[in-house]
Amino acid sequence: MTTNHPDPRSLTREEIRKIQSERLVEMLAEIIPQNSFWTTRFEEAGIDPATIRSVDDLPRLPTVTKAEILADQAAHPPYGSNLTYHVDMYSRLHQTSGTTGAPMRWMDTPTCWNWLMRCWSQIYQIIRLTPQDRLVFPFSFGPFLGFWAGFEGAVRLGNMCLPGGGMSSQARLELIEQHGATFVCCTPTYALRLAEIAREQGIDLAGNSVRIILVAGEPGGNIPATRRAIETAWGARVIDHWGMTEVGALAVESIDRPGSLYMLETECIAEIIDPATGQPVAVGEEGELVVTNLGRHGSPLIRYRTGDRVRAAIPAADDDLQMLSLDGGILGRTDDMITIRGNNVYPSKLEGILREFDDIVEYRIEVSTRKSMHHVKIEIEPQPHIQDSEAKFQLASKLAEAIKDRQNFHAEISIVPSGSLPRFELKGRRFFRVE
Repeated sequence: MTTNHPDPRSLTREEIRKIQSERLVEMLAEIIPQNSFWTTRFEEAGIDPATIRSVDDLPRLPTVTKAEILADQAAHPPYGSNLTYHVDMYSRLHQTSGTTGAPMRWMDTPTCWNWLMRCWSQIYQIIRLTPQDRLVFPFSFGPFLGFWAGFEGAVRLGNMCLPGGGMSSQARLELIEQHGATFVCCTPTYALRLAEIAREQGIDLAGNSVRIILVAGEPGGNIPATRRAIETAWGARVIDHWGMTEVGALAVESIDRPGSLYMLETECIAEIIDPATGQPVAVGEEGELVVTNLGRHGSPLIRYRTGDRVRAAIPAADDDLQMLSLDGGILGRTDDMITIRGNNVYPSKLEGILREFDDIVEYRIEVSTRKSMHHVKIEIEPQPHIQDSEAKFQLASKLAEAIKDRQNFHAEISIVPSGSLPRFELKGRRFFRVE
């Protein structure tokens, strides 16, 4: 395995592509024919992996979807056939949250885990983690990959890392305060939940020691209204980052250039394709993110269709990071789009509107079909001080008007009692399709 890993901030586009090509060829030589999943796929596609010599050859290979991976794991339980080595060589098991279907299991060898640590080292480098920073990870430490890797990545850099598993939200807020934490790593949903509890307890969250909220796992960090709500409540900077259990942590927002994600292109190859045709889109056009990771040889993913909608940014002339930048981060999910009165609507766009209303604590979106057309019902839970009927009516009316003005459809708005909607410690599930 390649051992020389230069600082990506010093690399040109040509140097990045050279590294990608070398590592792609290296990975294919390692996994074929040992990995039966990929060996079979290439044979069925009539592709000889030995003919793949550079990044330019990658589009000749077929893409793979989450559904295909899940089908393989169902057919070859419990881990599937995407294993390059004997099962005894794997030391870690993680799985997806299962918010959109059956959980997907993923295993790593110690070498693969070291690659994940290298990815996190780049992430912390880009967001300028210092040796003095203290990180709190307020999540359950279950099988979800994201913050396990983030935790250990910071430990390996020598930082103090405080696990927040098995604690109440109030205890986690006390942990942050008592230890002078400067970084909090969580989902956007949970950052807002901790802010809600701090308000209830009279805690001055904006006056504490936290300077960075590193968020991931769901949209939010890239939604201006959600970001603004978190930053205002915490008095801290929100940094968005992207990854998946099955591909690893592979993108992060630069502390110097908010509003976009930089792909770790020495560790992966990213493509943006038209989800309908599979062809690449032009720079600046929206498409689906397709990822090939380059260091997870034990269970690699090659041309994996993430289902995330992205748009490549035009590089800034003075940008010292020459890695692919995704303008606006993850724009939404290809499978979440609904069409209402001829308009394409995504849950992330609705969240952006909802989060602009400070009087809304929590919400739930339900999409059903009425007379062959989509109907959207939004339940909103107002702040406790919104008590009288007139105030609730005004809030619902203003929200409905904002959605009509910005998304061009009428949504049914329903006010629900305080505390009636669920709260989340990891990913929030607020979007439902009802048959």
